[in-house]
Amino acid sequence: MRITHVETFLVGTEWRNFTICRVHTDTGLTGLGESRIPNHPHALEAYAQAATRHIIGRDPFDIESLVMRMRRDDYSRPGEIMSSGIAIFEMACWDIVGKALQQPVYRLLGGQVRDRIRAYANGWYRVERTPEQFHAAARVVAARGYTALKFDPFGPGYYEIDAVERRRVVALVEAVRDAVGPDVEILLEMHGRFSPVQAVQIVKLLEPFGLGWIEEPVPPENLAALRSVREQLPGVTIATGERIHARHEFRELFELRAADVIQFDVSHIGGLLESKKLAAQADVHYVTVAPHNVGGQISTAANLHLAACTTNFRVQEYFNDFADPWVRDTAPGCPPVVDGYFALPTAPGLGVELDEAVCAAHPVGATHFNLFAEGWEKREGAGR
Repeated sequence: MRITHVETFLVGTEWRNFTICRVHTDTGLTGLGESRIPNHPHALEAYAQAATRHIIGRDPFDIESLVMRMRRDDYSRPGEIMSSGIAIFEMACWDIVGKALQQPVYRLLGGQVRDRIRAYANGWYRVERTPEQFHAAARVVAARGYTALKFDPFGPGYYEIDAVERRRVVALVEAVRDAVGPDVEILLEMHGRFSPVQAVQIVKLLEPFGLGWIEEPVPPENLAALRSVREQLPGVTIATGERIHARHEFRELFELRAADVIQFDVSHIGGLLESKKLAAQADVHYVTVAPHNVGGQISTAANLHLAACTTNFRVQEYFNDFADPWVRDTAPGCPPVVDGYFALPTAPGLGVELDEAVCAAHPVGATHFNLFAEGWEKREGAGR
């Protein structure tokens, strides 16, 4: 079997865009890959088209070799664009291999270690930033059976927020806890907004509401700063990693013991096998994994296969029940979330197939999603 050519597709929503590739082979089998690059989908598409020189004419079963060539032979340290481009090709190759062998991908990566996959909801709070509206939106999530939800209550906050904003944040978190009750896990998204001292002060205010984790409390570039937060919040679970784009860059994070949960993005770190290796590396340090996933159904399917076969998996992020539900139709076949859990995929490969008509109906626009703009949580794409 040899790879003959690659197609790319761009799909857009008000606030996120997906770059999708379909890899073709001389046997007629095809495979899908997908990534979401914030605000720069065309850059990823351009890289994917240029990088086909590494894979055309190659055997899609030779995944290790393909990834090594793409990472090594361009003689460039991989960042978000390059690692995401590698990931979409790597996913597509696994999809082809699974179809060729008539097996779900997770069975080729070690086999299942769980019967179902716990999910948490994100993208559910596209409302006014008031306790009343957050309360009502959170009740909808709990009614759907989710046992965990994540949200960022901090508005456009950056480094510090004033006393009025701190009180508002406390009121929002309190409202969500009241809405979902004591048994639903609240995951606090901080989007790397704060200085270490401010992050610690804020988390101490919110601890009484029971936080499942705090995520990216400080900007991701300085892991020593994250370590300082870790030292001052000994009883709080810290999660981070979505903006680290190479497996080797996690080494310092593990050595500093700065986080308890890592959130690499399968579609940004080089794909499934790279993620599996990183999960094993984390397991050596007794760290669990909760992969970041702001993607559509293709990258969600890839995440489910990873979760199915990864022993230190914790919980899977999912947007598409609440933010742009039509995204589920772009690539049908992914199991739905039922009572807070995904079933394991059963179809060969990744188990999804592209609906080109749905994709064509949602072209990429001039979206600029800015997490530091007023009202960003509505995800209307108007941030500047």
